[in-house]
Amino acid sequence: MSSSSQSRLLLSLLSPVASSTHQNSPKLSTSAMVPLPVHVVASNLSDEETEFWKQPDGEGYRPCLDFSLEYRKESAKISKEKRRFLMVMVSGGLNQQRNQIADAVVIARILKAALVVPVLKVNLIWRDDSKFSDIFDVEHFKNTLRADVRVVSSLPFKHFKLKETKIPHDASPHWIRARFGTQLNQEGLLILNGLDSKLSKNLPFDLQKLKCKVAFHALIFAAPIQELGNQLTRRMWIEGPYIAIHLRLEKDVWVRSGCQTGLGSDYDTVVAKFRNLQPEYLTGRINMSHIQRRRAGLCPLNALEIARLLKALGAPKQARIYTAGGEPFGGKKALQPLIAEFPNIVTKYTLARERELSPFINKSSAMAAIDYIVSLSSDVFVPSHGGNMGRAMQGHRAYVGHRKYIKPNKRAMLDYFDDASISETELGIIVRKVHRRSQGQPEPRTKRKDLDVVAYPVPECMCKRNTDSV
Repeated sequence: MSSSSQSRLLLSLLSPVASSTHQNSPKLSTSAMVPLPVHVVASNLSDEETEFWKQPDGEGYRPCLDFSLEYRKESAKISKEKRRFLMVMVSGGLNQQRNQIADAVVIARILKAALVVPVLKVNLIWRDDSKFSDIFDVEHFKNTLRADVRVVSSLPFKHFKLKETKIPHDASPHWIRARFGTQLNQEGLLILNGLDSKLSKNLPFDLQKLKCKVAFHALIFAAPIQELGNQLTRRMWIEGPYIAIHLRLEKDVWVRSGCQTGLGSDYDTVVAKFRNLQPEYLTGRINMSHIQRRRAGLCPLNALEIARLLKALGAPKQARIYTAGGEPFGGKKALQPLIAEFPNIVTKYTLARERELSPFINKSSAMAAIDYIVSLSSDVFVPSHGGNMGRAMQGHRAYVGHRKYIKPNKRAMLDYFDDASISETELGIIVRKVHRRSQGQPEPRTKRKDLDVVAYPVPECMCKRNTDSV
């Protein structure tokens, strides 16, 4: 199948709901961020290399955002709400922001309130003061959701009491209505702060579909970001298949994870000093040693471990690799073990031409968005650690056709990495066996109700059926 045919097929799977409540709403087929097609695997590769590039079987799953009749009937009134407003303050990096924005839309729907375009709080780690409109296409966001909630750029009244409220973990729709319904009716405004992953993951089907609609359709990036991201993507894609790796090697990641860098005692001493100065940054399981954390799979894979994983999985030595993420702690030294095995390493800095990145240099969310765009079109994506980017990419790649996504099973493989008696051939057999069922195949969320539908869109947002409608 040609590249253009694959693109048309993918777009056809993302066609609009036939019974949309708003004929003027943008078609979902044109609102989704769709990656470039995967490449045809070359015939001169070894069996291991061919298997590495092979895409998973999507088992016939395709997007299906068909909302219930009751949901669509309620939409007629909710989408015209002009008295009750929800404001939400979102924090963190790009993918934390995306998660919270999706939750904000769902909460506005639960409360039958109009949503004010979310406020992005200044990122305390990266000092990024970007506004929503700097990162996302506001008009597209409004138009895509016009049949679900009313989205406004600002409040129609200027004078109000600044009363911020937080929600507890695993807040259900019933709790939200009971807690805020009366307040919203009386005051006309609810301001929520600290949403991060606190909304229940186990929502009614219509609300799960709404989260997917926000994540995969409403939240496209502002034109300058999208255009540059598309340009860099084409430069990668035109040269053939490529791998995207989200490397979590920044200093703050080592500080927060309680792990050692693999760069030597001098670097680990620097990290330990920062961690001792700010112990509150250490995430969970404080009493575990760095060795126990690594064996439990709580540490990012360093460059050497990523190189060994790729090599064991059959990645060709000349494979082109796009590395997403911030500046690694240790600079070039941190990446050297990966470059030694896979010399064709590319970043947004090396891929961009002179001054193309200049408008975004001090804007971490914009830079992360560029990484997101290029990573989405990769033939293979590998996160070196869990986190919001990995989960976002896992769900988005599933939604657009189950593009290959290799989830490193650190707990299962690191013992073998440390065993010097195992040959590279044996290690390859073991690692491929360990990862046989973690390469992007459909993973139904029904197995674990605590999983986020945006990372696991099957079955609420994807289904098997003989129709081309979403």
